[in-house]
Formats: sequence, structure tokens, C-alpha cells
Amino acid sequence: MAPNTQDTALWPAPHASGAVDATVHVPGSKSVTNRALVLASLASEPGWLRRPLRSRDTLLMAGALRAMGIEIEETVSSSSSVAGGPDGIGEAWRVLPTGLRGPATVDVGNAGTVMRFLPPVATLADGPVRFDGDPRSYERPLNGVIDALRQLGARIDDDGRGALPMTVHGSGALEGGQVSIDASSSSQFVSALLLSGPRFNQGVEVRHTGSTLPSMPHIRMTVDMLRAVGAQVDTPESGGEPNVWRVTPGALLGRDLVIEPDLSNAQPFLAAALVTGGKVVVPAWPARTTQPGDRLREIFTEMGGSCELTEYGLAFTGTGSVHGIDVDLSEVGELTPGIAAVAALADSPSTLRGVAHLRLHETDRLAALTKEINELGGDVTETADGLHIRPRRLHGGIFHTYDDHRMATAGAIIGLAVEGVEIENVATTAKTLPDFPDLWTGMLGA
Repeated sequence: MAPNTQDTALWPAPHASGAVDATVHVPGSKSVTNRALVLASLASEPGWLRRPLRSRDTLLMAGALRAMGIEIEETVSSSSSVAGGPDGIGEAWRVLPTGLRGPATVDVGNAGTVMRFLPPVATLADGPVRFDGDPRSYERPLNGVIDALRQLGARIDDDGRGALPMTVHGSGALEGGQVSIDASSSSQFVSALLLSGPRFNQGVEVRHTGSTLPSMPHIRMTVDMLRAVGAQVDTPESGGEPNVWRVTPGALLGRDLVIEPDLSNAQPFLAAALVTGGKVVVPAWPARTTQPGDRLREIFTEMGGSCELTEYGLAFTGTGSVHGIDVDLSEVGELTPGIAAVAALADSPSTLRGVAHLRLHETDRLAALTKEINELGGDVTETADGLHIRPRRLHGGIFHTYDDHRMATAGAIIGLAVEGVEIENVATTAKTLPDFPDLWTGMLGA
């Protein structure tokens, strides 16, 4: 696995001179924003997204939908209903579902939500839609979506790869019905089919046949958002069969949706409070959410912090001590890089389990974390489904990111406690967390 060589600029990770004390306004959730864009594009009437995340992944999603004929208008409002921060100014996107059409070309970048959520949408377009992306996107599994859509009646040209690039030949409709898939490598395979399911002639019944299913909170997020726009969804949690989800065909409503802050992107800032024994407040942390990042309250408390959730947001405080943890992260795998970074600075060993699927993410995250932390003097070993981390005194050096935004923020966490850490290609954080370097230095009072 070679580190990225396209952007070799090194960013000196700021070293904390003392305990942090900051309020950090975390931008909107990528997962919610991209699901909301898809659902609004499939609705029978216009809708609004308030405080959407503007990042590489969400702009790729918006650009892809525009390429297929959807109108997305961007506005800035001073209305309190769209307040994006303390100054009362917020961005809003108005989505006009003006019909899906081809021919079109979609650039997925390296965004899992774009490459997996949009092929089902493309089957509803009137004409062919070609999907392409970054070189890494060719290596990420897509067979779960491709095979499922073929079972449901779609015609897809992928030259037998089960991956990008490919062309979906949209016919304006898809019959839908029952489909069996193995979503062990990504819960996005299930979410992709459910999101477009209401628009299929027979709806869709998705049966997961694999032995494991990672990131269940993201499927619950998809189900909640479908129900919020009027879809009827039957799930295992609502009394249905295990590992079976059913979506009834029907029209989707246009909604006015305020996007929650991205709780997974709050992770490095909460970690900063934990690592430095300081305090970070994240405004607008929701009292109820399906975002996986909400588990940070529990995990980081077990690792030595404390938190209080108020009407204003979440206040997280470090105690000055960081403890190791033995934790199953199968439902919240995206949190692994940040937890691994904190664990490398703890006072006892950690075992992170249930995340074998991370080898198929933006990069092989388990191999990357092992290599980069060990090159700073750490002692990390890969297991069959995770990492074992034995804390050691770390030293400075280059922390490679492999074009992975969560690798970059993990390196920044380590840099708080270890002088001389330099992050290669910190700009990759723009994938989901625009302006991360400024937010980070602002938190430190620089």
C-alpha cells in the first residue's frame, strides 16, 4: 500500500500547549445530507435542505443529481429557521425534482454514498448514465448493488468487474420486487436499494444473506429518513423478518429538513478534550439521532472523559487521563481511526474489534493505521477483525493519509500530544469536513 503521491504538502499538526477550552460549530452530517438529496430528488414536490454540509462528497452528490436532470438551487438566508451558526446566517438548498434523464455522466470521486446510492436512481432515468470516479473507487466493492439491480430488472454494463466504471441503462422505471444480497462488506448496499425503493413499480424487499452486517445505525438512518418523507417501511425492528426490509411503492413528500451536525466529524474535537484534559462544546448535538457518532459519548467517557448533553449541545470534558478500551465497533466502524489515535496515547492497551470491513473503505484503514502509528514509534498489530494497540512513547514524523479524511484527522489527534507530527495531504479532509485545519487551529486558540 503506497501513500498518496499526488499531494505531498505536509501540514505541521499543531501541538497542544495546554488543555483546550473551545466551542466548535461542526458542519452538517454528510450521511444525512446525501440521503436527503436523494430522497428530495425522488419526491413528487420540491423540498428544502437547511444547513447542508458543503464538502467534496456532498457536492459530488449534488453534481451527479444535477447531471441527471434534478434542479438544486443554493441560497443563503438570515432567517432564524436556517441559522447555521452564531451569526444567524445559514445555507439552504432547494431541490426541484424535475425528472431524471440521460444520457449523463456521474463523477463519484471516492464517495461510497454516491457510487452506491445513485445507480438505483439511475435506473429511473430516461437514458444511460455512466458512473466513473477516482482510481480508488475502482477497488471498492459495488457488486452488491449491481447484482441486486440486475435481479430487479435493470441493465448494467460493468464488463463483469462488479465495480466502477460502469453504465446504467435507465428506462424511466424499474419493476422492483424481491432481492437477496450479501451486504457484509457495506450496509450502503441495503440503504441504496431502500432509498429508491418507493419509486420502483413493486417497491422493494431486500433480504440480507450474509453472516454479518456492519454499520446498522446507517440503515436505521435510511429507514427513519424514508418514513419522514412518507414512505412505508417494514424492518426487523418493527416486527418483520430478521435481515429483511420492505419498502412499499408510493409517492415521496417534499420536506423542509434541517441537517444535524456531523457527529462523526465531531470526533477529533472531542478527542482533543480527552487527550489534553480540556473541554469542548459542540452546539446543536441532537438529543435523539441515528448517527453512529453519537456512540462517542459512551466510548470516550469509558476512555476517561465525561459529557453533559444540554439544550445548547454537548459539553465534553477530559480528566487528564486516557484509558485503553476493549470495544466492538462493528456498528460504528467509521469512528475507528479516531479511537485508534486516542488509544495510542492511552495508559493501557486497547482492542478494537468487529471492523474487518474497514479494509474496503477509502483505504485499507486497518493496514494504514497500523503502519502510520507504528512509524511514529507505536505498537499496533492487526487482528482478523480489528486492531490491538499497546501504548508506547511516540515521536514526530510524517503521517500519511492515503487520500482518507479520517486518517488525516487521526494524525491531527496524535499531533496534539506528540511534537513534530506532519500530516501529508491534510486537504483530503475536505471530503466531509471543509476547513478542518482552520477549525482545528481555532479550537486551539491559534
